[in-house]
Amino acid sequence: MIIAIDGPAGSGKSTIAKLIAEDLELVYLDTGAMYRLVTLKALNDGILGNLDKIIKMLDNLNIDIKENGFYLDDIDVSEEIRKPVVSENVSDIAAIREVREKMVDLQRKFSESKNVILDGRDIGTVVFPNADVKIFLVADAKERANRRYKELVAKGENVRIEEIYENILKRDEIDSTRKESPLKKADNAIEVDTTSKNIEEVKNEILNIINYLNT
Repeated sequence: MIIAIDGPAGSGKSTIAKLIAEDLELVYLDTGAMYRLVTLKALNDGILGNLDKIIKMLDNLNIDIKENGFYLDDIDVSEEIRKPVVSENVSDIAAIREVREKMVDLQRKFSESKNVILDGRDIGTVVFPNADVKIFLVADAKERANRRYKELVAKGENVRIEEIYENILKRDEIDSTRKESPLKKADNAIEVDTTSKNIEEVKNEILNIINYLNT
């Protein structure tokens, strides 16, 4: 079984996908984190904005996901990839065709012969257009900004909610208008609005959809 969950930044994709994976005993792949790993690598190498060097970097890219940890060059960077500086630049990195091709290839290889749930921007449209279940999560931008703000404050980050809100609007614009695999709802995806709903409500709604589609 392949379950695809797509949606904009902060809509709750990763949180919900992890819970669904636990409930249904599926393998979970956070594809957004993969793009964050590439972004962090570009930042660390000081090549952000240099397209040629970013493309060349992909040849020797060393990233891994194991036991819910995210590794870059064999170092656990699970916390680093969630920092605001990565969030501010990940949409630009994800818009690069060569980066997307590399990540899509890795995502497909990872998912071979597995029951898997993936979340991202183009899982149901590009990575797995024949996924068994396609969900498209949405939420009001202010609600998404508030969620991200609380998440970062809980981790001790010094952030302003206004900046997070502006960053989310910027990412929405980049993700939905980019030439390569833009964020959009697959024709046969079921939309779920998470605004004003708690995690348990959203999880149960999606579980009901999965059960319905597989009966």
